[in-house]
Amino acid sequence: MSDESKINEDDMGKYLLNRVRDLERECIQLSNENIRMKNGYSQRVKWLEDKKRVLENEKIQLDREVRRLRSELERLRTMPLVIGTVIDVLENGKVVVRSSTGPHFVVNSSQFIDKSSLLPGARVAMNQQSFAVVDILPVEKDSAVLAMEIEERPDVSYEDIGGLTEQIGEIKETVELPLLNPGAFERVGIDPPKGVMLYGPPGTGKTLIAKAVARETNSAFIKLIGSELVRKYIGEGARLVRELFKLAKEKAPSIIFIDELDAIGAKRLESATSGDREVQRTLMQLLAEMDGFNPRGDVRLIAATNRPDILDPAILRPGRFDRLIEIPLPDYEGRVEIFKIHTRKINIGDDVSLEEMAVRTDGSSGADIKAICTEAGMFTIREGRDIITLSDFDKAIAKVIGKLDEVKDEEGLMYT
Repeated sequence: MSDESKINEDDMGKYLLNRVRDLERECIQLSNENIRMKNGYSQRVKWLEDKKRVLENEKIQLDREVRRLRSELERLRTMPLVIGTVIDVLENGKVVVRSSTGPHFVVNSSQFIDKSSLLPGARVAMNQQSFAVVDILPVEKDSAVLAMEIEERPDVSYEDIGGLTEQIGEIKETVELPLLNPGAFERVGIDPPKGVMLYGPPGTGKTLIAKAVARETNSAFIKLIGSELVRKYIGEGARLVRELFKLAKEKAPSIIFIDELDAIGAKRLESATSGDREVQRTLMQLLAEMDGFNPRGDVRLIAATNRPDILDPAILRPGRFDRLIEIPLPDYEGRVEIFKIHTRKINIGDDVSLEEMAVRTDGSSGADIKAICTEAGMFTIREGRDIITLSDFDKAIAKVIGKLDEVKDEEGLMYT
């Protein structure tokens, strides 16, 4: 073999060797690419599966929303129900009802309602076409009546009322004792008093006593002003009175406090306007609830007025208001006690004598004394001091008592 042929064989061997190495590297690269593509494909598949699960969950939620909207649409498309009142329940399962439009019907009742609650007087919902009773509605109550109940106990106690020890004792035995210890009356064999009338000049503590009763007793306390029962339309005031006593019976033991009773309890006159006649209708409903055919149970009534002289005699008779308690202007000892109550949280100087203040405020009410203490504090603040001195009380007495005397002389606002 020639040298030239030998060289060609060597070159061919090198070429083939290099080609094999290139193919091996390419094979490795392709293998790596295959592995990479497989990994990428698995990640893509996993991402697509996750996306599919998200879309499926979203579809489930949308299906639920569609079903809810369809249900709501069907509910809105249903025929409206007619409100009625049960008149009588018959033995064969039928019910005599009075619809809101007026006529009476004998109808069937649904088997899904509580038959024990289907009583005369119950409010029910009836199908508009068959008038069958399909539901029992809750008892209707006026929002104004519900707002009269005091949920939180007032912060006034008997210790915050001065000069009325005897009157507070009567309130306790008349209002609190029958609720807290009814057995004492049963053993004696008498009925406890059902109503208390507090009367006296303005500012003597009538409302404070009612607040203290609300705090001390564990009963529901319902407070209203007499003018709240005066309504524009005929029958509205009487309806409020009925719902007021109905709420009190449901919350029993309970106490009803009517402030400014003279707003609806004035004497009935023959010559009266239509507005006066409506007030008289409200008064007659109040009289019927206070002492009517239906027993009041553990419901006590407290009323307050500044003008007992104008009240109708029918409202003052025993059986309605069994106890009439006068809340007079405080005497000397009462004024001293009231001054102590209103000055126990304020800084007063050593030159201030509460006994002297009580002598100088003869004829003043508890509200007047509170106003004097407040005005004395205002004079102190105005001068940048922290302690109330005798001169501050002197100016406060001159200001408050002077204004009261001026108003009484000009307008004749004297209590009789």
